[in-house]
Amino acid sequence: MRTSILTIAFLFTLTNLFGQAKPEKLKIAHLTGDFYIYTTYNTYKDSQVPANGMYLVTKEGVVMFDTPWDTTQFQPLLDSIKVKHNQNVVMCFATHWHSDKTAGLEYYRQQGIKTYTTVLTDELSKKNGKKRAEFLMTKDTVFQVGPYSFETYYPGPAHTEDNIVIWFKNEKILYGGCLIKGVDADNLGYLDDGSVTEYATTLGKVQKKYQKPKYIIIAHSDWNNLNSLKHSLKMAKELKKKENR
Repeated sequence: MRTSILTIAFLFTLTNLFGQAKPEKLKIAHLTGDFYIYTTYNTYKDSQVPANGMYLVTKEGVVMFDTPWDTTQFQPLLDSIKVKHNQNVVMCFATHWHSDKTAGLEYYRQQGIKTYTTVLTDELSKKNGKKRAEFLMTKDTVFQVGPYSFETYYPGPAHTEDNIVIWFKNEKILYGGCLIKGVDADNLGYLDDGSVTEYATTLGKVQKKYQKPKYIIIAHSDWNNLNSLKHSLKMAKELKKKENR
């Protein structure tokens, strides 16, 4: 009887071990048209945190916005894009200097991909020992890739001193990165590299400049909720009031 119980317990343990699927390291979801959201993961404060990036498929190649946070996923993302779309990544933009956005810049440059950041992002990347891009933007810039046009915009310090957003006018896609928090967030996150006092002003500029977006893509939460910018602005205003007391 004892042997039978031990055998059952052993089999139950094996079932649990093999029945638990390994967490996915890379997810790709369709956004709209030729736009896709990719998600990788990393550990922050003992928790697995998702990091969203985006890519755009064109006949001239694929344009990537931010790099994977998980360093093991630099090549798997390129491979997945190649298999899925039969296209190579030709350009990559990072929206601020933290590793969840810039970690893959050097790797992608070595693969012949044109990598871009602002001059300010490059200065902060150099200062903090982060990966750097090959091409630097000295001002807000409009890019045309095939039929698609998009612009980079620096609204001011907030999450970091250098955070930019990217706007697709025709598709009304606002790629906000870490600057915009999810509606489930109860705070603005890590701000030691940013500005508590300027955060609300910066978000206000974004809200005023890019009205009625159809999609708002954020870095670390669900990107399906269009209230993320409004919610972030509310939190920023409340935080500024606390600081001024």
